Amino acid sequence: MESDEQILHILTKENFTKEDLVNLLNSDISGRNILYKKAAEVKEKYVGKITYYRGLIEFSNYCSKNCYYCGIRKSNSNTLRYDLNDEEIMSAVKFAHDKNYGSVVLQSGERNDKQFIEKVERLLKKIYQISNGELGVTLSLGEQTKETYKRWQDSGARRYLLRIESTNKELFYKIHPNDEYHNFEKRLEALQTLNDLGYQTGTGVMIGLPHQTIEDLANDLLFFKNNDIDMVGMGPYIEHSDTPMFSEKHLLLPLNERFNLSLKMIAILRILMKDINIAAATALQAIDPIGREKAIKIGANIIMPNITPTENRKNYLLYQNKPCTDEGAEDCTECLEARIYISGDEIGYGKSGDSKHFFSRMKK
Repeated sequence: MESDEQILHILTKENFTKEDLVNLLNSDISGRNILYKKAAEVKEKYVGKITYYRGLIEFSNYCSKNCYYCGIRKSNSNTLRYDLNDEEIMSAVKFAHDKNYGSVVLQSGERNDKQFIEKVERLLKKIYQISNGELGVTLSLGEQTKETYKRWQDSGARRYLLRIESTNKELFYKIHPNDEYHNFEKRLEALQTLNDLGYQTGTGVMIGLPHQTIEDLANDLLFFKNNDIDMVGMGPYIEHSDTPMFSEKHLLLPLNERFNLSLKMIAILRILMKDINIAAATALQAIDPIGREKAIKIGANIIMPNITPTENRKNYLLYQNKPCTDEGAEDCTECLEARIYISGDEIGYGKSGDSKHFFSRMKK
């Protein structure tokens, strides 16, 4: 554990080394509070005390991938599959627009068949039409070809979240099959393609994985920095009993340690990349009832109210004990509104909440 003086010294630096990041991640309770205070100051100065809504629509849990950690992996026969039609999805979009969200996220399992690609393209055009171009749209739909990314961009998509999950190649293949469908280099290439096309590019990692080290997490942070990432969504790894990785649950840190490590990652990232967007992951709330609010206080500025139809939410379980699966969209909105105000932030109603970092990057 590092002393308070060492933590304070590190935080005076303009740039952090890997060793600095490891020391910050290893900080004790006292050092952690110093870190959080600094991160809150940086957040207020560079992005403001404002949290933006991204209405999350998990429109399908069909997936072509077999990631070892994920509850909707292709081989999980215990998952009841669903695929919302256009009308159901647009009903959720209309709710977000009526509630002045400013932005929605279309998320699903990874697919790249022709029908799926055309459906997303069609939805993007409908979203633009129904909102008069006022709703920002983030896609979280996995690896696609450059042509597909361009088609979706031309139809109105501006932001794309493609999580790497771990930037350590060896660890990547401990949590994914090593085959043509789960390729580390292809993931990196897809992120670069999104950047090159001019998307606001997002990625993220799981924190507290079996076999993961503090050095791995420090390298993840440096990866975000070195690749000029515009937005990050990361949170604690929470196991799912219907996955191969469940057999390694005995290797896991206690939940509270995974939670604290996740908050440290958010705080450090806010200081490291001052003007990016950082999401307060729902998985934080699966461990601590006010986990997302704590993340907002120390650096996060994005929150994703789940506006998926209630009857489908319980079937989009990437991990166990996922919160808010039995709430309606209205309940989720009202609950989060109160929570955000309690955390000290305002809600950016009617604002798409684009990444300030993206616009700085485009000027380079």
